[in-house]
Amino acid sequence: MEITSPFTSMNKNGKTQTHLGQHVLAEFFECDPNILNNVSMVEKSMIEAALECGATVVQKCFHMFNPYGVSGVVIIAESHLAIHTWPELGYAAVDLFTCGDKCDPKISYEYLKKKFNSKNASFQELKRGIIDEETQRVAQIPFELVQC
Repeated sequence: MEITSPFTSMNKNGKTQTHLGQHVLAEFFECDPNILNNVSMVEKSMIEAALECGATVVQKCFHMFNPYGVSGVVIIAESHLAIHTWPELGYAAVDLFTCGDKCDPKISYEYLKKKFNSKNASFQELKRGIIDEETQRVAQIPFELVQC
C-alpha cells in the first residue's frame, strides 16, 4: 500500500523528512471582541481561512455560548480547522491541521490574524506522522515541534 499525501520538509539536522501532516497551534491575543463573539463572523472567517490555504471544505459546525464565546470546526478533506474564543479576554485558540503538501496552515494563520484584528499572535507547528525512511511506516516517536 502506498502512502498517500505525504509532506516533505527539511528537519533540524538539514535532512529531508517526510511526514503526513502539519499541525499549527495558534494563539490570537488582543483581538476585536465583537468579532470573536459573533458566531457568523467566526464561522465565515474560518471557512475563508480554509479556502485561502487551498483546502477543500467538507463540513462545518459552530456553536455560540451564553453569555459569550464561540467554538467551531471546519472539516476539510485535508483534516480540520478548529477554534474556541474568549471575547471577554480578546483571545482565540485555534488548531490548523492539514495533511499532505497541498495546503499550508500558516496561510490560514496569517489570514485569521488579520480577520480577528489580532494585535499579537503566535503559533507553534507540529510535524505529525513522521515516516521512517527504512520501513516507510509511521515512526513510533513523538511529533516534532517546530519553534516559530
